[in-house]
Amino acid sequence: MTDLSTLKLFATQPHPCSYINGEQATTVFVDPEAIVDVELYSQLSLLGFRRSGAHLYRPQCSNCQACMSCRIPVVLFKPNRSQRRCWHKNRDITITNVDRIDTLEHYNLYSRYIESRHQNGDMYPPSEEQYKAFLTSEWGSTRYLEFRVEGELVGVSVCDYLKDGLSAVYTFYAADLQERSLGKYAILAQIHRAQELGLSYVYLGYWIKQCDKMNYKTDYRPLELLINRRWLRLN
Repeated sequence: MTDLSTLKLFATQPHPCSYINGEQATTVFVDPEAIVDVELYSQLSLLGFRRSGAHLYRPQCSNCQACMSCRIPVVLFKPNRSQRRCWHKNRDITITNVDRIDTLEHYNLYSRYIESRHQNGDMYPPSEEQYKAFLTSEWGSTRYLEFRVEGELVGVSVCDYLKDGLSAVYTFYAADLQERSLGKYAILAQIHRAQELGLSYVYLGYWIKQCDKMNYKTDYRPLELLINRRWLRLN
């Protein structure tokens, strides 16, 4: 186990929060020169850190504690009616675990997703350089779930394999297939994958009560939140 007391952290200057109007945000990053492996990454995930590209970060705002890390204990997970319906509706999807997503097919799906769903976001307009920097495999921990219908790629989930679970880094999919609810399906697929591997959790990143677009995370019950450095269950 790595001695975290020796790890250098760097904080950004306060900047406008992307999620709550009027709030100032500060982000703490792990030293980019640090040697990161799955062991260290897993330790930091327990403390609320997330990965974006080659960077590990955590919100650390002076006046706000709204960002809470959340995870699903997969052994206890009970799908609700809507989730069961989604899983059944997509029973024709073939899920494949792959090590690379560096083909034009993968990038084109990502590009269409960003252009249709996130034109107001930081990742617009999409580029191949940004795609590789954001979703590249880091520290030997990253794998990908491909979702295909009759051979056609309709979705990809980027997953980091930690000591105790999967970290759901990002999912992109064919946004025109709205009736399939592929975002919901992708989370269910990652829960199923963690169960297959005997892992305990799926980490979903941060949940902010005041942010409507994060409300979907509380649909997966039970959910655990990191509050004051303790993981507490939201039943």
